[in-house]
Amino acid sequence: MKKLIYPVLGLALMFSVQSCMDNYKAKYLNEKTLADDAGISLIKNGIEGGMTEIAASKIALKNSQNPQVVSLAQMMIADHTKANKVLDSIEDDKLISEKDTISGEHKEMLDSLQTKTGAAFDRAYVSMMIHDHKEAIDLFKDASDDKNQTIQDFARQTLPTIEQHLEMAKNIDASLK
Repeated sequence: MKKLIYPVLGLALMFSVQSCMDNYKAKYLNEKTLADDAGISLIKNGIEGGMTEIAASKIALKNSQNPQVVSLAQMMIADHTKANKVLDSIEDDKLISEKDTISGEHKEMLDSLQTKTGAAFDRAYVSMMIHDHKEAIDLFKDASDDKNQTIQDFARQTLPTIEQHLEMAKNIDASLK
């Protein structure tokens, strides 16, 4: 009997460690998410990026007088609102339940944008769009080969729009100098 206790304890320990290794909790306690880490990264970072872009673009509509910047902001709000609806749907479908929020880094950027006006605002906003869209392109390119077909399709379909956003932001940036 004593010899049996150590293997049983070892097995129990192994199962408890394994259960702790699940990085993401599903909506329902007895289920795991239906996406791998790369897919979850696309969904979570995509939603956060979209929320940030929308918030920054709403500030742009208030703080900018430049028609190109206002046009970019309007496009960002429309496109990211649409993309976030799709990502929210995928998030629900894949049983991913973590709360969607804007990171501290992005909150600081948004707070900084709030304090700027005129040409200084335009440069800061466009610079933020360039930086964030470069990161988004890398994220979406990685997800274009995701194991999950839904995530892969979304990444592939959305990538050209993100590239278009980046090019538009770069063109505006060149005209601001």
